[in-house]
Amino acid sequence: MSRFVDRVQIDAVAGNGGHGCTSVHREKFKPLGGPDGGNGGRGGDVLLVVDPQVHTLLDFHFRPHARATNGTPGMGANRAGAAGEDLVLAVPDGTVVLDANGDIVADLIGEGTRFVAAQGGRGGLGNAALASRARRAPGFALLGEPGEERSLVLELKSVADVGLVGFPSAGKSSLISVLSAAKPKIADYPFTTLAPNLGVVTAGTDVFTVADVPGLIPGASEGRGLGLDFLRHLERCAVLAHVVDCATLEPGRDPLSDIDALEAELAAYSPALDADHSLGDLASRPRVVILNKIDVPEAAELAEFVEADIAERGWPVFQISAVAHRGLAELTFALAALVREYRREHAAPVARRTVIRPKAVDEAEFTVVPDPDLDGGFIVRGARPERWIRQTQFDNDEAVGYLADRLNRLGVEDELVKQGAKPGAPVTIGEMTFDWEPITPMGDDVPLTGRGTDVRLEQNDRVGAAERKLARRLRREATDDE
Repeated sequence: MSRFVDRVQIDAVAGNGGHGCTSVHREKFKPLGGPDGGNGGRGGDVLLVVDPQVHTLLDFHFRPHARATNGTPGMGANRAGAAGEDLVLAVPDGTVVLDANGDIVADLIGEGTRFVAAQGGRGGLGNAALASRARRAPGFALLGEPGEERSLVLELKSVADVGLVGFPSAGKSSLISVLSAAKPKIADYPFTTLAPNLGVVTAGTDVFTVADVPGLIPGASEGRGLGLDFLRHLERCAVLAHVVDCATLEPGRDPLSDIDALEAELAAYSPALDADHSLGDLASRPRVVILNKIDVPEAAELAEFVEADIAERGWPVFQISAVAHRGLAELTFALAALVREYRREHAAPVARRTVIRPKAVDEAEFTVVPDPDLDGGFIVRGARPERWIRQTQFDNDEAVGYLADRLNRLGVEDELVKQGAKPGAPVTIGEMTFDWEPITPMGDDVPLTGRGTDVRLEQNDRVGAAERKLARRLRREATDDE
């Protein structure tokens, strides 16, 4: 038996970038032919793409973990690593993507619409790409970045022009079965419909879609019955049609009270939709009232009795019998006219011109703030410095020196000095915390030593050890004086 799933949580993990390669070209008569380490390949993305052949989120219910492939490392002879393959996930039209906080991050409408659920990591540069006038043969390469990991919630909101609402067993499934080619389950007990049904209706030259959702009952907006699970499928409907059972034998029910009860639930639900696709809350949509089952004499009399009262509310009223196929033509063309008018009033906006606004030259690319957890410490935040931390091989002194040069050029050291950082102060960037030691001079004036080493770090180690020894002696002297 097929299952309809319209809300799932997925874990999207993009591929990691491949590491850059550290290599020196060697061949006969050219023992040191220069660096030739290739770059690592980028990691694959996780993509969500609207596919008209997909109508449910069932696949994600059984396979919620989506992982793209990693990029491969670079190699010698300037050979770049292969990029990881993107993982493309097909989703139904009308899928809404929410982040872990419940905020809407994407609203996927229209065939082929794409959304990057998780971005693949960048590949690391090989030592050939890092060579410069001052550093002719780098003894290090950059690491590939890890792929993005995101936990997302997918919600399906059907894209239909007309939504049929009504109490259980009001005849919504019967109506959609005679208006379109849809074949929903029809039975003589409540809550026969357990999943929304979509049907395509043709009226002359007009074609529109109709959605039949499970029956609503008082309290549906608070979770009673099946209403709360499927009210979202009415959010995109241009016209709402009340299907009223005029032949019900339940005590305390009549067409007017049924309509009032459902209107209260629609008003209570009234979600706020994404600004680009908002049609307003449910209470503001055009209404049509369909008095069904007039093939029953008592129902026909009741329909005649209440029609005038309903019309006073300004809503079109139609008396039909889905079983006897009475009044369907008039209803079909009336719905087509309402949909046509709504489409004309809410025509798709003209594609907006893309405005490119470059960042200002002096715009800050990082921030330095005091660390509340470490006395005298600081936290450096920014996309570039945090990315550089992830790319650095901390077991390679030359790579650490290169990182220090990059941070210095960015202005991180100047900002730390401006905020009063002292040598040895703990500085946190990303997931790395280290003792800050001002490194001068810059890379262009540094005397080169062996590959994979940096003379500045050796000097700082000696200076740092001397300073720590002096601090211990001063503390001992202070204790003796006391």
